[in-house]
Amino acid sequence: MKIGNRFFDTKNHTYIMGILNVTPDSFSDGGKWNHMDEALKHTEAMIADGADIIDIGGESTRPGHTPVSADEEAQRVLPVIEAVKKHFDIPVSVDTFKSSVAESSIQAGADLVNDIWALKYDPKMAAVIAKYDVACCLMHNKSNTEYQNFVIDMLAETQECVNLARQAGIKDEKIMLDPGIGFGKTFEMNLEAMNHLELFQNLGFPVLLGTSRIHDRTGVGSSGRSARRGDFGYQCNWRNERMLFCPCPRC
Repeated sequence: MKIGNRFFDTKNHTYIMGILNVTPDSFSDGGKWNHMDEALKHTEAMIADGADIIDIGGESTRPGHTPVSADEEAQRVLPVIEAVKKHFDIPVSVDTFKSSVAESSIQAGADLVNDIWALKYDPKMAAVIAKYDVACCLMHNKSNTEYQNFVIDMLAETQECVNLARQAGIKDEKIMLDPGIGFGKTFEMNLEAMNHLELFQNLGFPVLLGTSRIHDRTGVGSSGRSARRGDFGYQCNWRNERMLFCPCPRC
């Protein structure tokens, strides 16, 4: 899979996605990287720690987050995307479900659109991704936890998102999938999804897994996320990056 100017051999290697939140209310690091100098220092540290791609987000998706307008989200992420691309030779992902933010981010240098609603929130998103021929991550998500058969329904709903991408002209080699741990799922469903990642891979695309490292008494992240393998690793809030295996003693 090619993202930006870099080829990712996802069939034989797992990669790390470093998370750079430029938000005041993300549950793990809200407000820490809102100043440009701090954002660039954190990016440099994540690359030194092995990050292969940097994911920049301007709107928190934690439970109870405050929604922001597309204009405000763009004002947060665009300067950071431009600065990261200027100072570092690394692919950049933008975490947004708004087509206008995605388009301006691509124009600013973003190489991948990470859409937590998998093209279903904004009907213009698929066309934007196809227009610029960039990579995308389609995450399974829904506004409730109602399923007839969780695994079968989750896979079918994910396939629907893939179909939307194809209908818009997005090439298969530009698509990766995310099972969406902590989104539209109960605690038990999160575990079941992680125990069936091979079924996700059977859909024929690389898999990105984002899970939380902040634990409650159940041992699951406070956002309802936990950790398991994937082609692009998981989010470690102890180190603020996504990885396959976490070396932290708290795992």
